[in-house]
Amino acid sequence: MKILVCITHVPDTTSKIAFTDNNTKFDKNGVQFIIGPYDDYALARAVELKEASGGTLTVLNVGTAETEPTIRKALAIGADDAIRVNAEPTDSFFVAQQIAAIAKENNYDLILMGRESIDFNGGMVHGMVGELLGIPSFSPVMKLDIEGNTAKMAREIEGGKEYLEVSLPFVAGCQEPIAEWKIPNMRGIMSARTKPLNVVEPSGTTENTKVSEFQLPPAKGAVKMFTVDQVADLVKALKNEAKVI
Repeated sequence: MKILVCITHVPDTTSKIAFTDNNTKFDKNGVQFIIGPYDDYALARAVELKEASGGTLTVLNVGTAETEPTIRKALAIGADDAIRVNAEPTDSFFVAQQIAAIAKENNYDLILMGRESIDFNGGMVHGMVGELLGIPSFSPVMKLDIEGNTAKMAREIEGGKEYLEVSLPFVAGCQEPIAEWKIPNMRGIMSARTKPLNVVEPSGTTENTKVSEFQLPPAKGAVKMFTVDQVADLVKALKNEAKVI
């Protein structure tokens, strides 16, 4: 079985976010980048599937050279090789185009990725990739098992869970508890240095969106404290100021 896992290169959730160029570009200075947390779940499950049934596991990232440490971490976790499309991931459709082009060339049986990236939270790429390839796509997938040429999965829907069976190939956007995150060990870190990382140029340059401006959320207001003897004042504040009762 040939598995492709698409990973994003995103700021750590504790990073302080700022913008430059009149709030049109993200300021990367001093920011720690990681594999997208939802992509980490997809990668962890892919490693388990590969170990259980054999085959190969490739990771793919659309990004510039600065993403290579993140890709090497994915290799250390258990991927066999990696592909980096040498382009800035400008929008969801552009990224989906690159993934679909690579997938068409290599005929993967299973394409996994996170349900969304944590920087833009679009949650659109898996559906676009499925449409471009003419294969089914599902998200958010919480459980995934492979039996021969059939996948059995569970995903969240409004008000409950849905259990599905589908034939390979297909695309899945993953989330917890599909697997537990894996931490690379020393052997994996050392072997990742020599695993193949193939850099390719982008296929097409379609960009359907353009950033006009980024805005930070408004700053939190001051906290008003009440003592245990001020219950009546607290109730008035909740009713008249916060308007929650």
